Amino acid sequence: MLTDEVRERVLCCLLVVQRHSWDQGLTAAVLDDSGAAVALRALVDDAVARQLPDGRLAELDPVCAVNGAALGEFVDSLAHRLGDPALAAAATRQHGWLRSGAPRAADGTLFHLVGSRQVWADTVHMVVPFLACRGDGAAAVAQLAGHRARLRDPATGLWAARWDEDAGALTDPRAWGTGNGWVAAGAARAVRWLPGAAGAAVADEVRALLDAVLPLRRPDGLFGDVLDDVATPADTNVASMVALAALTGAAEGWLPSQYAVVGESLLAAVCDRVDDLGRVTGASAAPYFDRPGHSPEAQAFLLLADAACRRWRAGRSP
Repeated sequence: MLTDEVRERVLCCLLVVQRHSWDQGLTAAVLDDSGAAVALRALVDDAVARQLPDGRLAELDPVCAVNGAALGEFVDSLAHRLGDPALAAAATRQHGWLRSGAPRAADGTLFHLVGSRQVWADTVHMVVPFLACRGDGAAAVAQLAGHRARLRDPATGLWAARWDEDAGALTDPRAWGTGNGWVAAGAARAVRWLPGAAGAAVADEVRALLDAVLPLRRPDGLFGDVLDDVATPADTNVASMVALAALTGAAEGWLPSQYAVVGESLLAAVCDRVDDLGRVTGASAAPYFDRPGHSPEAQAFLLLADAACRRWRAGRSP
């Protein structure tokens, strides 16, 4: 795990580099995990102040159709926690955009961008936890199913990056590590909000994806930018995303403890790659994610995986 001093440096770097709506959603999750109630309220208030009229939270790039929903869980949770009608209304507007305003396929599967009829793996993380936390479990499961039907390779269990609805074909068939990480981490986060059979089904989906991904771990302890292509560079963020899913499932009791052991090992491999400034090195670099470097996502997912590890260890204490 991270020491307190290193964790503070990693968080500081996250706070000074996060800009986009999905970055803010991940930052909200980090602040919520750490009990930073004042900072979380300030972030949520800013997300609502920057909410588009159609309901998209904190969205400075109107081409993004779904990313603002990454903040929805925290706006909704704070609304209930504080009894704040303005926050409740903002969460309802974001929910309404996903349910009826956002562009989608004929079966309701959401497109990632406005003006493009593409289904992206990233969307799973953006929308499934929020829909689940709103009590809209049927919609959450339907979005996961629609994305799985288009993107998951039944032969390997890995997810492709992008599907073009008009072409009826994959437009980016790579098993992009970050894309698989978005799915694993997002689905794992949603399980806590889904009761009964729905939660069990999503938990099974996470386990199946982890079982497909983990054998592709490299000798350096990480995964490749493209999971099944050894010629691509390693990506530290993928290891954090997979660690988060594994440790969350073990801490919440829907994955066996051996997944936590692997999650701790992945977490350690990433901790070893934090530089003196607190930046996670060797991640797919923002803003274009086309080379090794640093990203807000890598900062956030390391902190989220570290928090999940702490929950797992606390749950084992007598």
